[in-house]
Amino acid sequence: MSCDHTIEFESPSWGEPRPGADDECQDCAELGENVWAHLRMCLTCGHVACCDSSPHRHATAHHDATAHPVMRSYEPGEQWRWCFVDHRIV
Repeated sequence: MSCDHTIEFESPSWGEPRPGADDECQDCAELGENVWAHLRMCLTCGHVACCDSSPHRHATAHHDATAHPVMRSYEPGEQWRWCFVDHRIV
């Protein structure tokens, strides 16, 4: 499934999760916190942030602040993407 917001992201962008690199929510780290459920990566700028099951929901906050439309799971072995605009997996 796709949407108009994924056209520019059809080929993999920003690469796969790398063990030991960006393995934390960048926003939680700035707060001095390390409690999150899963990580997500913005496909527009590569920002890594925590999911909506985490206390601060930084991935959604990043979308709200930037209007960057699509993020992907940043968990090893997961390939799915989420479009914030269309509210669906793409």
